[in-house]
Amino acid sequence: MFTGLVEELGTVRGIRHGPKSAKLDIAAREVLQDVKIGDSIAVNGVCLTVTSFTGDSFTADVMAETVNRTNLKWLKVNDRVNLERAMRMGDRLGGHLVSGHIDGVGTITKQEQVDIAVVTWVEAPRELLKYIIPKGSVALDGISLTVVDVDENGFSVSLIPHTAKVTTLGLKRLGDRVNIEVDMLAKYVARLLAWEQEGRQSRGKAITKEFLVENGFI
Repeated sequence: MFTGLVEELGTVRGIRHGPKSAKLDIAAREVLQDVKIGDSIAVNGVCLTVTSFTGDSFTADVMAETVNRTNLKWLKVNDRVNLERAMRMGDRLGGHLVSGHIDGVGTITKQEQVDIAVVTWVEAPRELLKYIIPKGSVALDGISLTVVDVDENGFSVSLIPHTAKVTTLGLKRLGDRVNIEVDMLAKYVARLLAWEQEGRQSRGKAITKEFLVENGFI
């Protein structure tokens, strides 16, 4: 588990491609302070396992499923990546609970300077939008962010200068792709409601507004 608070920007030092998989070599400093083989490090929000390390870099394997579902497949040597070590029990949860399992890839469609912040719109897969609400949480490339607005094609987030400075979002431009992990609590609620709906339908009952109010959903 992660918090979505990026610890440092790493640099891709090498990529070895297999038939469907890849091995990444990433230069870093902060996340290597107490690293061990088998530790989890989020790379652009993707939970990867450290397979080897030196004093200034670590390597991680990327399996075919991860290559297919994330923006790691477009990485090039010298690209910057967001890095975060797995959280420890007792750590402050400054962001939100992030699993490191990417739900989809979005595309940046608009960037607008609003006073000190940059409001960024991301076009997202439609099946993910049901989990995204204004003022809710979302992780983009592993960064915990608050949703500003949502429409039928995507959603917007607002980047303060600090976030733009210390993460890859400050380097992103129109058309760039970002990993999206929606709030896991929203997915759990949606799944529970779906199960309840299926159960009630099998018993000849449907979920109504009155049922949702009675059970504290609205």
